[in-house]
Amino acid sequence: MNKASASNLHKLMDTESQQMARLHRIIEQTVEEESLISQKVYEENELQKLTFGERVADRVAEFGGSWTFIILFGIILFVWILLNTIILANRAYDPYPFILLNLILSCIAALQAPIIMMSQNRQEVKDRARAENDYLVNLKAEIEVRHLHEKIDLLMQEQNMQLFEIQRQQLEKLEHLEAELRKLKKEQ
Repeated sequence: MNKASASNLHKLMDTESQQMARLHRIIEQTVEEESLISQKVYEENELQKLTFGERVADRVAEFGGSWTFIILFGIILFVWILLNTIILANRAYDPYPFILLNLILSCIAALQAPIIMMSQNRQEVKDRARAENDYLVNLKAEIEVRHLHEKIDLLMQEQNMQLFEIQRQQLEKLEHLEAELRKLKKEQ
C-alpha cells in the first residue's frame, strides 16, 4: 500500500513538473513577443529634432489659435479704427473704408494660413504615430489576454486531471476498505 501511494505521489509530482514546464514555455513565448512589441511601441519619432521652420509654424499655430491672439487682434483693430476715425479725423492715414487695414489683414491671413497648415500636417504625423502605438499596445494586450486564457485553461485541465486521479485513488481505497469489511463480516 505504501509503495502504491508513493508511486501515485511521484506521478502527481511528475504531472506538476510537466505543467510547470508548459507554463514556462508559454511565459517565454509571451516575453519574446512582448519584447518585440515593446520595442516598436517605445520607438518614438524624434520630434525633439525640429527645424527652425517647424518650430515657428508650431508657435504661430499655437498663438493664432488662442484667446490671447483674438483679444489682442480685437484691441489692435479697435485702436486702428479709433485712431483713423476719431483721433486723427482730419489727418487719418487710413480713412473710413480702411483699405490699408484690409490689405494688412489679407496679408496676415495669406501668411498665417499656410503656416498653420504646416503645423497641422506635423500634428497629423504625430497623431498617426500615436495611433500606430495605440494599435501596438492593444495588440500586446490582446496577446497577453490570450496567453492568460491559455494559462488558465492549462491550469484547469491539469487540476481536473489531478482531481480525477485523486478521485480514482479514493475509489480504489474505498473498494479496498469494502473488501476488507466483507472479509471481516465473513470471519464473524
